[in-house]
This record gives sequence, structure tokens and C-alpha cells, in this order.
Amino acid sequence: MALEKITQVAGTAIYVPGDDIDTDRIIPARFMKCVTFDGLGEFAFIDVRVDPTTGRKTEHPLNDPRFAGASILLSGSNFGCGSSREHAPQALYRYGFRAILAESFAEIFFGNSTTLGIPCMVLSPEDLRAIAGLIEANPKAEVIVDVTESKVTVADMDFAGKLPPHAHEALVNGKWDAIADLLEGIPAVEKTAAELPYMQRA
Repeated sequence: MALEKITQVAGTAIYVPGDDIDTDRIIPARFMKCVTFDGLGEFAFIDVRVDPTTGRKTEHPLNDPRFAGASILLSGSNFGCGSSREHAPQALYRYGFRAILAESFAEIFFGNSTTLGIPCMVLSPEDLRAIAGLIEANPKAEVIVDVTESKVTVADMDFAGKLPPHAHEALVNGKWDAIADLLEGIPAVEKTAAELPYMQRA
């Protein structure tokens, strides 16, 4: 089962400022009763996007029509901390995000995102602020996350990023889903099993 090689993600971006944005803010626990992850996207950041008292939309960046359809998310440090719930990256994926840029990531969130094929690239605070300024000035500016070269390009400006070697290798070689990788190896397992004497039926 060949997986897509994630070498580049291109699209518009949105900046959601703040450090220590945890998984409960990304997707509140009450939405974790679902049998599948389908439909989680509409509830991403819901408790900060909608005023719980009035039910009205807040001034959260995700409610800003200028950034509608953005596929790249920018944020601060320790993004995805808190609970290890897989629902957080699933909600972001279903919302439409295909790459995340931040100062740092919580380890489990990073791993869960990588297994969905979402590159989580680390950039310096200065570069993130520069990119945020560029997309604020031009919300339709194309942002290119080059996974192969570990860099981000906006308005002909390059910003160096970092990806751990294991995540980089998994994404660019289409090996980011461990389960799919195991399933791909079934024929080899069956071939080996067929050659083992103790696996033969009497």
C-alpha cells in the first residue's frame, strides 16, 4: 500500500498566536465520543471561536474570512501540549490543515501529526513573526513548506525550518503511516512463513 510522499505543502496560511495551545483547546473533550474522526474539523478551536455565553463568533483568526481555506497553520511554542489525544491532529486535518509551523511541538502531538502526513516544522520566533506579518499583509500569499529542503518560502523569501530526521525520512519517502507500512509487508511475512517447516500443516 504505497503512501503519498510528502515533499512539499503549498497553500495559504493563518496565524493562531499563543504558546502552550493544548489539545483540549484544539478539540474539546466532549467531542471525543465519536466512533470515527469524521466531522471533527468543524469543532476545531470551537470553544475559542464561539462565545459560550452568547453563541456568537469571536474574533478568533479562524473566523476571519480573509483566511478562509488556509491549509497551513502558524503558532507559538509547545503547540499541541496536554492530553495525548489523537483527536487534535485529526480535527486539524479535517479542518483542512496540511502543515503546521511553530516554535516547538509537544512530542506526542508531533508523532500523531506525522502519522497523518502533516509536517510539523519548527521555525525561529523571529521567522514565524516575519511570516505572520507577510500573510497579514497579503492573506492570499502562497506559502510553500518544502519538506525535502526543510524550509518555508513566502513572497520569494526563504525561512529555514527544522524537522527531526525520522520524521523527515518518513514523510519524503511515504513511510509516515506505520500501520500502512506493516500492511505493505504482509506478502513478505507470508512468504517467510511458507518457508518455515513448523508453519506447514501436517
